[in-house]
Amino acid sequence: MAVIYLGIPVLLLVAVGLIASTGSALAWIGCVVPLAMLVTGFVLRRRHRYQPRWWLAVAGLFGGLAGLMVTLFPLAVGVWWPAILALPGLIVGIVAGLALARAADRALLVPFVPELAGTPYELVFRLRGIPLAAVLVGADSVTIQSHPIPRSEHQFRTYPLSGITGTYEFSLSGAERLKFPIAVTHAVASEGPAVILQADGEDWVLPTNQSSTLIDVLTERREN
Repeated sequence: MAVIYLGIPVLLLVAVGLIASTGSALAWIGCVVPLAMLVTGFVLRRRHRYQPRWWLAVAGLFGGLAGLMVTLFPLAVGVWWPAILALPGLIVGIVAGLALARAADRALLVPFVPELAGTPYELVFRLRGIPLAAVLVGADSVTIQSHPIPRSEHQFRTYPLSGITGTYEFSLSGAERLKFPIAVTHAVASEGPAVILQADGEDWVLPTNQSSTLIDVLTERREN
């Protein structure tokens, strides 16, 4: 997380500084962008420390900005050819940032440390076969959403942990037709582990490769 929120802006600041040193004094104005990213990253890091769902968005944004800046800023010192790499630079930056966020997410959950359930982390479990959908387990609630940033109440459902009446590990054959109480754009049942979650009279079948981990986290936090 530190690499995403602080490392990327620092590396960009160094790169921009090296490029600016080959031009006029005005070129140093370009350092404003990475400095602004660094300040933003410092503030957001404290806010998002226990919310991994934001790591992916910030990583993609910072990575993309860094890729664009490195390829376009040489124009300020009279070097034109890197500008043709602006689009590839943007793509590479985004992909590299997302890879960092994915690595941070996996470091948090794979392998799962039982003590993690007793921390303030909002743990994110991706749903297999349902693009963008996830289960967010907070300190006192669980949210199931079909989009990382739900645009309407039809795209997510939040339950207090006290409202969960049952969690069961299940195995899908891949032939099932998945239905959800929320609006889901595209859901494809695939063979593998899943969790049946019962809450407030609603039954969910949640396909996740981390089914046992999800149940362990929910059980631990419900007991606490």
